[in-house]
Amino acid sequence: MKKKRILSGAQPSGLLHIGNYFGMIKRMIDFQDSSDLFCFIANYHSLTSISNKEELEKNTFNAFSDLLALGLDSEKSTVWVQSHVPAVTELTWILSNFTSVGLMQRSTSYKDKVAHGLIPNMGLFSYPVLMASDILSFQSDIVPVGKDQKQHLEMTRDIAIKFNNTHGPVFTIPEIDIDESSEIIFGIDGKKMSKSYNNTIPIFGSEEYMKNQIMNIVTDSAGLNEPKDTDTPLFNMYTLFLNDDEKNELKDRYATPGLKYMSIKNELYEHIMDYFSKQRALKQHSLDNPDDIFDLMDIGRKKAEVIASDTLSNVKKAIGMV
Repeated sequence: MKKKRILSGAQPSGLLHIGNYFGMIKRMIDFQDSSDLFCFIANYHSLTSISNKEELEKNTFNAFSDLLALGLDSEKSTVWVQSHVPAVTELTWILSNFTSVGLMQRSTSYKDKVAHGLIPNMGLFSYPVLMASDILSFQSDIVPVGKDQKQHLEMTRDIAIKFNNTHGPVFTIPEIDIDESSEIIFGIDGKKMSKSYNNTIPIFGSEEYMKNQIMNIVTDSAGLNEPKDTDTPLFNMYTLFLNDDEKNELKDRYATPGLKYMSIKNELYEHIMDYFSKQRALKQHSLDNPDDIFDLMDIGRKKAEVIASDTLSNVKKAIGMV
C-alpha cells in the first residue's frame, strides 16, 4: 500500500524552542516510519519578517541542521530549503491567477500580523498563495497544522479545486490534519510560547541562557506551606517531559505543603538538558562540520526538485504554456 505523503514546513525565524518541538516537530519525526514525509525550511516565507541578509543565512542553516539533529532523517524523508527549488515560486504566480483578492482579504492571519506591527506588503498579503504552492507542488496528501493555520489550508484547497475544475485533475487536494489533542505550550510568561514574545526556552541555546529563562518562569504567590497551582506555565512545561505516573507524582508534590518552586525549576532544567543531550551534541557536530549540512541540503534539493518540476510541467501543459 502506498504511503500517504505528508508535508510540513518550518520558518527560519530564530532558535527552535521546546514549544516548536512538542507542538509539531515531534509529530513529524513520528510520521517518518509510516508516511512519505516532506519537510522544508520556509525561507521565502520568512522574508515577511526578516530583512537582514546575515540573519536569514544563519537562521536557514540553523533551522535545517536543527531539524536533522532533532531526528528528521534525510534518508527516510525529503528535507530541503524552500528557495533551492524555484519551481515552487513559478507555480505561485500561476496559482495567483486562480486566487481571488476577496479570498486573500479574508485572511485572519494577515489582519493579525498587521495589527501586531508587521508592515503590510504584497508578500505578507499573498503569503497563502505561496503556502498553497508549497503544498500543491509536492502533491501532498496530508498537511498537519496548528489550529491557527487551518484557514490557510482551506485556501489551498479552494485554489486547487478551482484549478482542477478548470483544467482537469492536476493537483491532489490535501487533507487538513489538526491534532485536536495538542495543547497550547506556554512560555515563561504564561503566554503561548513564541519567539516574537521572547518567552521561549530554546533547545539549542547556551546552558546559561536556558537556565536563566527557566528561572524566570512566572509562578503564583503561594507561600511555602500552601499547596501550589498546577494550572501554571512551570507545571505545564515540566509535564512535557514526564510519563503519566511521573505527572501524578508531580501533582501530589504540588498539593503537599513545603514545595519550593526553585527546586522544581532546577529539576526542569536537568530534565531538559538530559532529554535533548543527544540532539545538542548532533547540533554541535553540524556547527563543526557545516559542509556536511550543505551536502544534505543539496541531496534534499535534488529529491524535492524532481517532484516539484514534474508538477509544474503538468500545470503548464494543462493551462496551455507549451
